[in-house]
Amino acid sequence: MYIKEIELHDFRNYQTLKAEFDPRVNVFHGKNAQGKTNLLESIYITSMGKSFRTSKDKELIRFGAEFFRIKVRACKEDDIFIELAVNKQGKKGIKIDGIKAKKLSQLFENIYIVVFSPEDLRIVKDEPEKRRKFIDRELCQIKPSYYNSLNQYKKVLAQRNAYLKETHVDPGVLDIWDSQLAEYGSKVILQREIFIKKLETISRSIHEGITNQKESLDISYEPSVRPCPDLPQAFYQELRENRGRDLKNRTTGKGPHKDDLRLQISGIDIRSFGSQGQQRTAALSLKLSEIQLIREETGESPILLLDDVLSELDQQRQNDLINSLEDTQIFITATEISPELERSLEHIRYFQIKNGVVTKTSSA
Repeated sequence: MYIKEIELHDFRNYQTLKAEFDPRVNVFHGKNAQGKTNLLESIYITSMGKSFRTSKDKELIRFGAEFFRIKVRACKEDDIFIELAVNKQGKKGIKIDGIKAKKLSQLFENIYIVVFSPEDLRIVKDEPEKRRKFIDRELCQIKPSYYNSLNQYKKVLAQRNAYLKETHVDPGVLDIWDSQLAEYGSKVILQREIFIKKLETISRSIHEGITNQKESLDISYEPSVRPCPDLPQAFYQELRENRGRDLKNRTTGKGPHKDDLRLQISGIDIRSFGSQGQQRTAALSLKLSEIQLIREETGESPILLLDDVLSELDQQRQNDLINSLEDTQIFITATEISPELERSLEHIRYFQIKNGVVTKTSSA
């Protein structure tokens, strides 16, 4: 799978743009704040329907414009055409091969993308929310049914939390929220459990390769509610038992929104006690695992977006990352590319970006 070309209209700082890409490596270079990451962002949106930088679609519209539009032509066995537009009122329209999509999840199984940014290098040491987002982003791509369950869970959670803040709370009404929260939350927990078991196996193998067998990475699921044969009932019961605390705190204290990933090396929890090198290597292993998981689940190699991440890695890890992905289309943003890495790449296309204008160049 690879992206052949993209067209932008009033997206971020791009008034209009049409660019064709190499199936292997594409480098967007230029000074900071010129639009390099914006271009990566536009590619990502055609896969997930939303940005990896903001949850507010209206922020993506160029200043003074009424809407933005993105068109992408990608290649699997045949060409796929994706069109996405958002207006200032926040209304979103999606077309897949010219046919209007009825829901966002229809977009997910067309173009598979993995994004890797400096923020991802901190996923190990940052708060649990970052690790949950990592899990959710991956699962939504490979399991659209997961997106639906997660979306329903978040809606019910928001409603329950709002109700807990009311002056008078009716236990009967709370029972309804609890029952729905347990239903959707159980589906989220069970799919996370399966995913994390696969993630652990793949990550351990990749991590051992990166560290020359010197370290072994162990990953385990830390669910707020433990999986069991009758999980919806067990989840519902935990909500009932914690109701007094929830009423006091005016928020829901149990559920997938409290889950985490435990990451250990030689029995040491590297989230808190790992060195910076261990945390970064573990993060790199997680991102590479994401690519392999998509391959195994879908039979397709995802497109990799590297947003200014090479400057955060030493030369060896740069080479390990790029050269381990021979059948993967890669988009790189950077102010410069090291000569060593440049020499190791056979197929590469350069684009200079300056004030939202893209120019094809012979080198970085």
